[in-house]
Amino acid sequence: MISTLDRIRKHLKYRFDAFDNIHLKRDLLNALPFWVGAVITGLVAVLYAKLFAWAEAGTRYVYHYSPESKWAFVLLTPLCLLVGWWLVNRYAPFARGSGIPQVTAAIDLSSPRHNYKVGRLLSLRIIGIKVLSSLVVVLGGGVVGREGPTIQISAAIFRQINRWLPGWYPKISKRNMLITGAAAGLASAFNTPLGGIVFAIEELTRTHLNFFKSALLTGVIIAGLTALNLLGPYLYLGYPRLDNIPVWIIFVVMLVAIISGFAASGMGEVILYIMRRKERLTSGFRKTVFPLLCGLAIALLAILVDERMFGSGKEIMLETLFTDHKHLAWYVPLLRIIGPILSFSTGAAGGIFAPALSAGASIGAVVAGWMYLSDTATNLLVLCGMVGFLTGVTRSPFTSSILVIEMTNSHNIIFYLMLTALLANLVSNLVNRHGFYDQLKTKYIQEINRDEAQALVARDQQGEDKTIGGQSF
Repeated sequence: MISTLDRIRKHLKYRFDAFDNIHLKRDLLNALPFWVGAVITGLVAVLYAKLFAWAEAGTRYVYHYSPESKWAFVLLTPLCLLVGWWLVNRYAPFARGSGIPQVTAAIDLSSPRHNYKVGRLLSLRIIGIKVLSSLVVVLGGGVVGREGPTIQISAAIFRQINRWLPGWYPKISKRNMLITGAAAGLASAFNTPLGGIVFAIEELTRTHLNFFKSALLTGVIIAGLTALNLLGPYLYLGYPRLDNIPVWIIFVVMLVAIISGFAASGMGEVILYIMRRKERLTSGFRKTVFPLLCGLAIALLAILVDERMFGSGKEIMLETLFTDHKHLAWYVPLLRIIGPILSFSTGAAGGIFAPALSAGASIGAVVAGWMYLSDTATNLLVLCGMVGFLTGVTRSPFTSSILVIEMTNSHNIIFYLMLTALLANLVSNLVNRHGFYDQLKTKYIQEINRDEAQALVARDQQGEDKTIGGQSF
């Protein structure tokens, strides 16, 4: 087997050396790691999406197995959240939560001076624990998504490929590899290549278009095509009807934008507040009890109020956009906001993209129900609610707009969606000028630096102890 691989390698090298064009050879070597990473990312994203869907299907199966089976979640949900938290806390602390703040922190640290710290945020262990923890959590009904974890997983894949390059290989920017990996992860998770590119520009780098070249574009395209060929041509949601929309609906759109932006930023602030309070817990018993209590609260709300408390919430988006059950009860948005707060605060792995979209969709559906709007007008408000809530969480209005447009092929309402995104962003800035992801990114960087400082102090202390023990004065 080894001899066969060696012959293949030598043959490929011979063919490559046969090229006379030095520039072509250099460009090919520079692009090859991005292409390989994109293909692997597409494959992993598809597998993860399948596993995640099966886990959510398992939740529904247990819940509806019999009239009494739903009470099993009183035990199942707390246990799953506890296991999800324990896996992260024991084996990979920086696998917790969404993954997007970890990627942005890694990009900030990807300089020669701090690059050695990136391994704590992106590694093969992170990938395994991220997948396992999030699947366990969603199986128990946790309100998490797979999109944020897919982005962290993809960035970790690209980083690992960059590390495996031999010493003679042309130097490739680690930062560019991480940015392309994250963008490719989003593109393959949502099947939204343009959204992946805009996400890289707006959320990951906060810089200008001319920074990016073919590596980012080809990485996103290849990852998206890999997922597309495995899953077939599809939209993340579908083609909702959006015809015959009245002109005056723009005022209702503005109302949805304000509500969703305020609710999303408020949810983020509550999560951050709980996380700060959790840091004061020093007892191992209290740390263990916290995810159990969060899981019990999620289970009781799902059983006693509405089972739509469970899961990522994609069913809510599909129901409000494509069925006759478009108008939701007033408490559904509250459940979809409380769910991510309880799930995310435990410290287990799981994203907030899909829960944010479902929370926004429920807000749009409730407002449309209050005003007895038509089906097409309700669809518009559902999509605007999705954009507004996601913007409130990410503070990336253009990414949110483009994602929803690509998920539903709703180019004819692009102005409504962008208006919603900009208004929601303004409202969110009134709550806190620093976005949810930005605050988490800063927290992770501070945590890494603090751990490093503590390790240095511990090493210095050990050195002093050895010196005193050897009576060297």
